[in-house]
Amino acid sequence: MNTRFSILIPSWNNLAFLQLCIRSIRQNSAADHEILVHVNDGSDGTLEWVRQQHIKHTHSAENIGVCLALNGLRSLMTTDYLVFMNDDMYVCPGWDVALAEEIQAIGHHYFFLSSTLLQPRPFFCKSVIAPADYGQTVAEFDEQRLLREYRDLKHGDWQGATWPPNIVHRDLWDLVGGYSIEYSPGMYSDPDFSAKLWKVGVRIFKGVDRSRVYHFEARSTHRIVKNDGSTQFLRKWGITSASFIRDILHRGEPWKGQIDEPSPQLQKDLLRSRLKRALTIFRDVKIKNIWEQ
Repeated sequence: MNTRFSILIPSWNNLAFLQLCIRSIRQNSAADHEILVHVNDGSDGTLEWVRQQHIKHTHSAENIGVCLALNGLRSLMTTDYLVFMNDDMYVCPGWDVALAEEIQAIGHHYFFLSSTLLQPRPFFCKSVIAPADYGQTVAEFDEQRLLREYRDLKHGDWQGATWPPNIVHRDLWDLVGGYSIEYSPGMYSDPDFSAKLWKVGVRIFKGVDRSRVYHFEARSTHRIVKNDGSTQFLRKWGITSASFIRDILHRGEPWKGQIDEPSPQLQKDLLRSRLKRALTIFRDVKIKNIWEQ
């Protein structure tokens, strides 16, 4: 494999997971990929560790969220392909070969690809293989069993790439301006990025079955003050994120080729979305009036 990726990893005081993630990249990749880390805070030893490992990184004294982190790391890239990966992920052998072969088969840069996740807990979307429990912490991670079994779990390529690990050409990233910082710290920034790609003409949103990554779901969202991403998405695009994912991206459905036509349900959902958008404006005006009284 001659194609190298730049793997961008935002991390917030999650050192044990980050170490495992980077070890898996170094151990299970077919190419020597460029690893770039944004260290949020880093008071748990993360900052010292990435320096000791001579990993290219950026740093903020406090958590700035994934959008600003990714956009900052973009300036350090030296390859053509940007991979966004969470720090609580473990890549399985062949993950990068499958993506590189898919890119070569596509033959142009107007695509957005995601790896297929394995997760320990039941999950609502069919794009994820779940439950596939190989441990929910680094201490209980059954790495050898995962390496024996990850290929045997039946799935298939799927529609609707949004969440990480995902890969995009750097020119396409720059064209749409990366991740939108108004979504900081990051809720709903993934579907927003897909919507921006759709807007500039991307029609290949594909989840690649052979590119498999274990996701521990070590969520840090309980530590942050969340942005109201669903309302932001609705007001920006005039459609709910759920409708966009279902009617346009068809996320989780079996892969049938590039998206040429939205779902017939789209027009009905657009009408509902306009009503919901109006209600959010009414809600905010009402709340503002209450506080001003």
